[in-house]
Amino acid sequence: MDKNTLEKLIEELQNFTQLKLENIPDIDLYMDQVTTFIEDKLGYLKRNKEDNTITKTMINNYTKAGILMPPKKKKYSKQHMILIILTYYLKQILSISDIQNLFSPIVNSIMSGEDHEESLNNVYRKFLKIENDQVESFVEDFENKIKEDNILDENSGIHTGDSQENLDELVVIVIMLVVKANIEKRMAEKIIDNFFKK
Repeated sequence: MDKNTLEKLIEELQNFTQLKLENIPDIDLYMDQVTTFIEDKLGYLKRNKEDNTITKTMINNYTKAGILMPPKKKKYSKQHMILIILTYYLKQILSISDIQNLFSPIVNSIMSGEDHEESLNNVYRKFLKIENDQVESFVEDFENKIKEDNILDENSGIHTGDSQENLDELVVIVIMLVVKANIEKRMAEKIIDNFFKK
């Protein structure tokens, strides 16, 4: 991997289109419409093209787990859509059980008839801001870390076929990313365990 390839990967990470709140349909949707919409808007996040972003089975399982409210007359509201989108992001790191614990206060309130639409909208808006800020911060930190540690030679960069040392540096980059993600995951789990578990 040369410097240009790594820079291209960073650029790919930065170049994404957020699904803004105003772009989530205000009308209730049937299951097929929900899966088509989510696939269309979030499909670019898939690691492999053949993976599913969301399936009918997943949505049914989320409802059974208490992550989603049951649909009304087989239709899903904007609140359902927000919870599905957030679940898609969260399940990359958290267990379904943790997500259920996290969302149960919201879902239970909605099911008891309380209007949480604006509250859920605010959570989603904050999620978008956090995502945007974190991508910017990550890219800056990542580029600085690589420069500080001289992981990339300015002239030649890393070439996977050149030497074991270059391959070792790629291993170190992956370990660095996973350690950071693991620390943040553990903190998220501690918050769920202490504030959201019954």
